[in-house]
Amino acid sequence: MRSFTSVELLIDERAHRFLDKAPAGGARSRLTEFVVFGLKQGWACIFGAVLLAVLLAARLWYPDNAGLARNDFLTLAAVVIQILMVATRLETLRELRVIVLFHLVGTVMELFKTDVGSWAYEAEGVLRIGAVPLFSGFMYAAVGSYMVRVYRLFDLRFARYPRRWVTAVVAAAVYVNFFTHHYIVDARWVLLAAVVIIYGRCVMHFRVFRRKFRMPLVLAFLLVALFIWIAENIATWSGAWLYPNQVDGWHLVSPDKLVSWFLLMIISVVLVAWVYKPRPPEEPAVGSGPQAADAAWSQPLNT
Repeated sequence: MRSFTSVELLIDERAHRFLDKAPAGGARSRLTEFVVFGLKQGWACIFGAVLLAVLLAARLWYPDNAGLARNDFLTLAAVVIQILMVATRLETLRELRVIVLFHLVGTVMELFKTDVGSWAYEAEGVLRIGAVPLFSGFMYAAVGSYMVRVYRLFDLRFARYPRRWVTAVVAAAVYVNFFTHHYIVDARWVLLAAVVIIYGRCVMHFRVFRRKFRMPLVLAFLLVALFIWIAENIATWSGAWLYPNQVDGWHLVSPDKLVSWFLLMIISVVLVAWVYKPRPPEEPAVGSGPQAADAAWSQPLNT
């Protein structure tokens, strides 16, 4: 059973007044599912999308001689966005716990990575810890916001999900490797292989509108990592932060970062699973065996 916020329930009710008139089969039905999928993904990304828009606006229009440093403005804007998300019930207090945890985990990583020179922010403003402006933690929080919202909006279920303690061990190893690879051998490829082995059999089931679909969870990790990499390119172009090879002129972030974002997805999933225990797909109401299960998943659902 999906758990919507009050605002989402209102939007869902009004959307169904229109969507319930859509045909149940044929090309128009598939188009409807595609459009709803895109709208839900956009709704799940609202925190990150608004924050990214603010980063771009600050790059294009924030005055250089303003009394408030641009980084401080971005931090205050991020705080306002987060308050509005909770005040308007676009996020629940339960979800806020995960988002705050993302913020803390991300900020610790930022402090270390900027210290070793992996990337850098403009040295301005007072709302920062060392060389890290406080808005940076909200970029990780945006990922957390997306993860918890997409879980609800698509009613995610997982077949053959690995044991949570195993995923927690792998996630901890991934997080530690983000720090230790600067001093000892980089284990990212070993960890990448471990992720594929552990999650390789897991299939994600999700509902868009009337129908449910399946996707290998590893593929879902890769797709989300790709979109984060695209957002990272936009953010670095806006000057939110820069990698060392971008200081003399901006260019695309190295595709190697996709591996880092893919591994970061493992940490993200484990943090979300702390609040939302992964649920198995619903059992078919009648019949048994694979054929009955396939028939049940392919049937339209009442919403």
